Amino acid sequence: MLKLLCIENGATLHKLCIGRVGYCFTREWRSTTAVEEWHAFYAEFVQAHDLDPALALLAAEVEEQITPVLEGIRRRSFSWTSRILQGFAACGLQESDLWGKSGYGYGDRGRAVLEAVYTQLFKSEAALVRPQIVSGTHALVLAARAAVPVGKELLCAAPPYETLQTAFDLHGEVGQFEGRTVRIVGKANATLPTPQEIATAVGPQTAALMLQRSRGYQLHRGVMTNARLNTYLQAIRAAGVQVPILVDNCYGEFVEEEEPTALGADLVAGSLIKNPGGGIALTGGYLAGRKMLVQAAASSLIAPGLDGEVGPTAPLLRGMLLGLFLAPQMVAHALSGAVFLAALFEKLGFPVSPQWKEPRGDIVQSVTLGSRERLLAFCRAVQAHSPIDANALPEPGRLAGYDSPVVMAAGNFVQGGSLELSADAPLQSPYTVFWQGGLSEGQTRIAALAAAAAVTTL
Repeated sequence: MLKLLCIENGATLHKLCIGRVGYCFTREWRSTTAVEEWHAFYAEFVQAHDLDPALALLAAEVEEQITPVLEGIRRRSFSWTSRILQGFAACGLQESDLWGKSGYGYGDRGRAVLEAVYTQLFKSEAALVRPQIVSGTHALVLAARAAVPVGKELLCAAPPYETLQTAFDLHGEVGQFEGRTVRIVGKANATLPTPQEIATAVGPQTAALMLQRSRGYQLHRGVMTNARLNTYLQAIRAAGVQVPILVDNCYGEFVEEEEPTALGADLVAGSLIKNPGGGIALTGGYLAGRKMLVQAAASSLIAPGLDGEVGPTAPLLRGMLLGLFLAPQMVAHALSGAVFLAALFEKLGFPVSPQWKEPRGDIVQSVTLGSRERLLAFCRAVQAHSPIDANALPEPGRLAGYDSPVVMAAGNFVQGGSLELSADAPLQSPYTVFWQGGLSEGQTRIAALAAAAAVTTL
């Protein structure tokens, strides 16, 4: 509900009420062409999706507010697209390269081009990009095998994702992984240890150190921007640590101007059903970094001595190449949706992280909703505005590695594809939902407004 109160000194004072009375507030709205145009657009938009008409003005204000941030995102997207085009041209990508090889995969020129372009983009010595790497966890396991000999130790700066905790058989702060020891420096639900604390924890058996770009459900760690990551990398090296530094790069690719290897990381790993696959790649993962480490990872994936010279890519290579080409634009769409969501829910009074104008290191946006009912309503609104399984009703369930039931909303064309819009959350106080992805800016707006309508009617 929107009520005009008065017009004073050129400003229009409105009482904007969304949902129940608890979400009513008086605000000043100075009419501008941009806001008026957005308001007219969103008025039709919310009507078409049977949402509260008051959301149209709020959405219009948000669009005008976030314009400078979106312009920055767009410029970075253009920069990455330029680099990808230059890479494809320099490597001479041809139409005949798109289809890959079957069988052993010998002589796959398209695969060689793909890995050469990744090497250029990541400013690394080599890259391994394969459909046989089935997930980010798989890629990180390969990275750990490559960097840590049997009998030595992998030191993690903080508890990794739950799936990797399972792979490393972590119990508390120590785990075992194929004859290797895994040790954790930081605690769960705590701030990230300082570079000095991490450097001090490196011992004589430590063969590699792992940092994580995205924070998962651990809000206390803060956002790992390139500026913060560079501070960690430089300070750890300055403290005398010489072992390879591995970076879990999932959700972070093409968000900023450079990748962690350009800042000094020795090896990064990630998944093609996240950012670098552009929503097109059906499976796959990658590693990029020092040649010796990438070759060791290839030997672990395939067989010692083959050095990545085999590995079929047909019929998946075309999607991996096209996905890389589209990735900067798709990441920009996801970031645009995250910024819109953050600004929208800030206006409604909910804590968000990062805030709409804060620097971002990944595509994940959190909103703290304060109750189980609002969290479920949010996720169900996202599911209802997904292209696949829109009629499904997300229910919380138990997942291995999680202390609390988890609710997930995702109607994706690629199973588990995190560059497509999804939302998930552990059902525990303070009931924070984690939103990521969004190939279409339109879908992110529809889902965000539907989620806002859902949580404000409770």
